Amino acid sequence: MKYAKGVSDLFVYQKAKAVSGAVFVLSRSFPKEETFALTDQMRRAASSVGAQIAEAWAKRRYEKHFISKLTDADAEQMETQHWVSEALDSGYISSADAKELTAALLEIGRMLNGMIRKSDAFCGDPSSLVKEDTADYFADATTDD
Repeated sequence: MKYAKGVSDLFVYQKAKAVSGAVFVLSRSFPKEETFALTDQMRRAASSVGAQIAEAWAKRRYEKHFISKLTDADAEQMETQHWVSEALDSGYISSADAKELTAALLEIGRMLNGMIRKSDAFCGDPSSLVKEDTADYFADATTDD
């Protein structure tokens, strides 16, 4: 079993980046009048999936924060599914492209939910984390300077 040394080692992150890239390429052909509507919304949601996974990775010392960011990533992949459906309904992408993107997004969703269920494997045992001793940030109010 290979351990991830960084977020880019995570298969789910790699898949999210691939979907984001595919959405960007496909949306280039959308009509200009969609630039500030469907195009931007779809690109933003798709690129946010990977960004949320990266934030989760950075917050893995705190399991609840890790889970929260993975939940955000899952919400973004679901939003991307919505925009894919809208693009298909508008005739901007083919049914084959929509099917491929939706299948990839569903796989990302399953992977994210697996990570959430097994969050302790990513976050580790809190007792093994490096901890800072309590610091004296404030001078004792009873002492004279």
